[in-house]
Amino acid sequence: MTMEMILALGILVLMIGLIMSDKMAFGAPPLFACLLLVVAGLSTVQEAFAGFVNPSVIMIAGFMVVMAALQKTRLIGNVKSSMVVLVSKGSYKSYGLLLVIVMLGASLAGPGATGYYVLILSLVSTLPYSKKLPTSKLMMPLGFATNHPLLPINVALFFGVTVTVLETAGFTPDISMAKFALVNLVMSLAFLAWCLLSYRFLPDHPIAEASAEALAVREEETEVMPQWKERCTVGAFAISVIGMMFMNKLGNVAFVIPGLAAAFILMIDVLDFKEVRDHMGAPVIIMMAGVIGVADALAGTGFTAMVGDTVANVLGSGVSPFLFIVVFALLTSTCATFTGSNMGSVYIFAPIAIATCTSLGLNPTAAAIAVVISGWNGGYMPIDGMPAMIMGMGKYKLPQFWIFSVPMYLIRILALCLGAVIIFPM
Repeated sequence: MTMEMILALGILVLMIGLIMSDKMAFGAPPLFACLLLVVAGLSTVQEAFAGFVNPSVIMIAGFMVVMAALQKTRLIGNVKSSMVVLVSKGSYKSYGLLLVIVMLGASLAGPGATGYYVLILSLVSTLPYSKKLPTSKLMMPLGFATNHPLLPINVALFFGVTVTVLETAGFTPDISMAKFALVNLVMSLAFLAWCLLSYRFLPDHPIAEASAEALAVREEETEVMPQWKERCTVGAFAISVIGMMFMNKLGNVAFVIPGLAAAFILMIDVLDFKEVRDHMGAPVIIMMAGVIGVADALAGTGFTAMVGDTVANVLGSGVSPFLFIVVFALLTSTCATFTGSNMGSVYIFAPIAIATCTSLGLNPTAAAIAVVISGWNGGYMPIDGMPAMIMGMGKYKLPQFWIFSVPMYLIRILALCLGAVIIFPM
């Protein structure tokens, strides 16, 4: 290893350590790492902060604003009302319909949206115990369902990160967003199948009494927008999604369509300027933009290619592409589960997976897609965020949690990798 490789690796390790330790606010460690790259002479200022003018980052920043506006419409409220009606009826059929409703809601809220899973978990925690449909049988399936859109129309973040890691590795991707969404759909359908199968294995017990915070979420009355504003907001969302889906045909214009939609939302006063600024500069956007400079520096020193060649030599040329992708998806999702850093884990393993594919003479698109999506699909340990809330609010013991979450995890990863290999042949 050269001195440049060692310095770049050291900055990467420091960045990951800061992310894991929570010593700095989320999104700040990559900015600090970019500054260190310039000080160490590994990057110019323009190179270190190139992520902030990256087309995918700009596209997703605009889309974050559109999504924030969509949350103010009555769509999520309708999902909530439908859940209450179905739980009161009870039965296995109601359980299946609840799963579908929550997954349809995730199609609008976005996979892994914090506000959405907190809303669903809080709502379930306020529902009275019923022998027909115990809330303990709902908390895990519905909680994890918030991460699985049944209509994969809102995968902009995953799509943008995938394009970014491929471009950073020097591979010019030609990915249809519609085909990309199909990969996510395969995984969502596998998750739905597991939930329907596992119903009989889920525990039956009352969960914690509704907390004041949970009741507040249920009873909170949101300000109702005029119908014309709601229609305009939904239209802006639809135009943004369609624009991103036809990115291959529209070219550069597709990257700014969500930003134009965000400007329209600001003009009709659905969001004020502070809300637009806060969502466009959200920590996840800063994190995504910042790690691009670090990834570029690692690639520029030759470190990523060196690791890829080493892994390729260990695996050998006869390795199954499917098995290869499964290994990297398991590594990425496990790292994200134990560190709580989805984006950081993706930017560690995705460049290595792409470099290894290149060394083996394989098209890296499927590997990049599987690694990126897997970063948000661990959750088999109740360590942080949604899994921890699910276990705590559902009053589950760890073995009860694992009976559902471990098979769910493996089924999702296998379905994800299988879908990626079939839809994007290597």
